[in-house]
Amino acid sequence: MKRILALILLHIVIMLFLSGCWNRRELNDLAIAVAAGVDWVDGRYRLTVQVANPGQLTAKRSGGPQAPATLFTAEGDTIFEAARRMTQNSPRKIYFSHLRMFLMDEAMAKEGIAKVLDLLSRDHEFRPDFYLVVTKGATAEETLKIMTPMETIPANKLYESLQISEKVWSPSMAVTLDELISDLTSSGKHPVLTGLIIAGNRDIGKTKKNVENINTPSQLKYSGLAVFKRDKQIGWLNEKDSRGYRLITGHVKSSVDFIPCRRNDGKVIVETLRSETKLKGRMVQSRPEMDIRINMEGNIGSVECGGLDLSQPDTVRDLEVQMEERLTQSLEAVIAKVQTEHKVDIFGFGEAFRRAHPKAWKGMKDEWEDRYFPSLETHIQVDYKIRRTGTTNDSFLNDIKE
Repeated sequence: MKRILALILLHIVIMLFLSGCWNRRELNDLAIAVAAGVDWVDGRYRLTVQVANPGQLTAKRSGGPQAPATLFTAEGDTIFEAARRMTQNSPRKIYFSHLRMFLMDEAMAKEGIAKVLDLLSRDHEFRPDFYLVVTKGATAEETLKIMTPMETIPANKLYESLQISEKVWSPSMAVTLDELISDLTSSGKHPVLTGLIIAGNRDIGKTKKNVENINTPSQLKYSGLAVFKRDKQIGWLNEKDSRGYRLITGHVKSSVDFIPCRRNDGKVIVETLRSETKLKGRMVQSRPEMDIRINMEGNIGSVECGGLDLSQPDTVRDLEVQMEERLTQSLEAVIAKVQTEHKVDIFGFGEAFRRAHPKAWKGMKDEWEDRYFPSLETHIQVDYKIRRTGTTNDSFLNDIKE
């Protein structure tokens, strides 16, 4: 009898683990959202969702009369309301678990993004691995209408382009939902997001003509970084300043820079391959200061200078010194600009100081933005090492006679 009861109990326990499909939804009943954007329009949220068109993504149906993605737009007093109201247009329920990009226009960013992020982090259908960006000079709706070459679905283009740009060209950065919320809730760092613009003819960009020729009349391009004070955007960093910001925060994986020639107008192109940044706060006469130490390595990519012999160690060391001086000046300039114009600590200096001096931080964290950060003295030390000079030490340009 005990054995029978044990078997019955075992079967009941097993059946509990077989009920995982109670809330299943068939793929044919869903509209898979690959990108979404929210605009702030007259005090209301305008939600735009880019939905993949499965029939146009197969090899047999690609290139047909239909577009590879469909756009649905709805407005509401809340984003949740706008999403549900979208069912008035969409024949299927919008499914957000495969979202790759989330766009916000400048008006929304300036109004405040905290309420938007609360929905994205609370709803179980949103996975936190998508990237967030701010559209510049255009609404999120306009941006999501642009058709893109190479990648059939525009959301995939935005996702892949941001990833590769972050890896090989330092001004852009891919920020996920968890990373953004972490910066928002940190007491010693304010967030930034990559900017997205529409370059070229927007009207043609919305049609198939945009991808029918080699020359694409309209393109989606990442440009600069949006600066936030808590959850509200207060300004922009240009490309040069964005590179400096990412170097200070230790996020540069690879980039390209140059050193001017001493004898002519040419340049020595240097490819940065790796970098490491260390921030350390210290107290000097009851005032906080910040030490910034950056170690970088790179290779010579191109030489336009005549008479430059890279086989000589002194020549290579001279290039390294010039690179260190250029980078130091650039970093000092971006720090000064943020301190005077934006007056928010986007670099994480406060967080670094908290780690080094937790007791002192408790007494100054409430006044960090207004009193300490704008006048914070920074000490930058850049150590640049050129590891390789290429397959030749002498440029053939030296042999060309005018």
